[in-house]
Amino acid sequence: MQNRAIKYRIYPSAEQKILFAKTFGCCRKIWNLMLADKITYYQQTKKMLQTTPAQYKKAYPYLKEVDSLALANVQLHLQTAYKNFFRDKKTGFPKFKSAKHCRKSYTTNCQNGSIRIENDRIRIPKAGYVKAVLHRLPEKDWKIKSATISQYGDGTYYISILFEYEEFPVSPVPVTEEQVVGLDYKSAGLYMNSNGKCQNMPGYYRMAQMKLAKKQRKLRHKVSGSRNYQKQQKRIARVYRHISNQRKDYLHKLSTATAKQYAYVCVEDLNMRSMSNKGFGNGKATLDNGYGMFLSMLDYKLAERGGKLVKVDKFFPSSQICHCCGCRNPEVRDLRIREWICPDCGAVHDRDTNAAINIKTEGMRLLAA
Repeated sequence: MQNRAIKYRIYPSAEQKILFAKTFGCCRKIWNLMLADKITYYQQTKKMLQTTPAQYKKAYPYLKEVDSLALANVQLHLQTAYKNFFRDKKTGFPKFKSAKHCRKSYTTNCQNGSIRIENDRIRIPKAGYVKAVLHRLPEKDWKIKSATISQYGDGTYYISILFEYEEFPVSPVPVTEEQVVGLDYKSAGLYMNSNGKCQNMPGYYRMAQMKLAKKQRKLRHKVSGSRNYQKQQKRIARVYRHISNQRKDYLHKLSTATAKQYAYVCVEDLNMRSMSNKGFGNGKATLDNGYGMFLSMLDYKLAERGGKLVKVDKFFPSSQICHCCGCRNPEVRDLRIREWICPDCGAVHDRDTNAAINIKTEGMRLLAA
């Protein structure tokens, strides 16, 4: 069985907005209560405490007003986060959720058709039917598993419905030279492929910087916490949301076109989170490109067509090896060198194109292994 989520824009009524706000708050409250009890119990006994939302409803009666499955999912999420920390300390310890900076969302499960899509509406437990923009409908044999309701900073509401369906096996595409392409990441654009084509990125955040600066200056002159302050915050959040939507739309179209043209895409297994920090010195361009998001889109789109995203080890010296003779030039470690001449065969290389060709060669070797 395979899972697929479809995200819809919803327009709740005033009463439904109040219910969603209560549910967001109750989910945050139950997370903080259970986490505090787990920490106290572990400090006293050095053992894990098993908690459930039901044991808090007597002390906090308002927890009964919201969807019980939403609270149950919070319990499961906290258990997962708690176990992940003890399994691998690098994941970090679960944190308490702030009322000001916590993400407003909750997840509920489908039981006996409690979540349904009908005409231009979606039925949600406790909330009833909510008006929605159904830009895409699921197949008839898809079954609804769960739904996640979210509110963004600009005040818009979305619902992400998770469907389960039977996956039919797709025969793999034969590995040929024409069906394989190598991509080398470019922070100045997006990538350079092994055919010498440079794919640039519009840079939507940089394009909107002047507009953002103007709106943020207006926010500075308003009284913190006032109605006008909150309205201006929403205007700023609306710009950020627009930038995010532009980036996702561009990357979806680009990844779909790439998956249609090639069956196997070879890339370096880069740690994009590390590359976006201040120490690397290029965080704004890295985050504005969305290269990690692009690879995630490519991964499942290639798999649907019988292809594969091949990840080459990040320590593979793709930039230092001459793709003509195989000679390795350690001097190319300097990122300021954009073109170099092979000391053995005398071939002139563009740094990014040469790296993309080497990534493709290594990827084909991994596919043949």
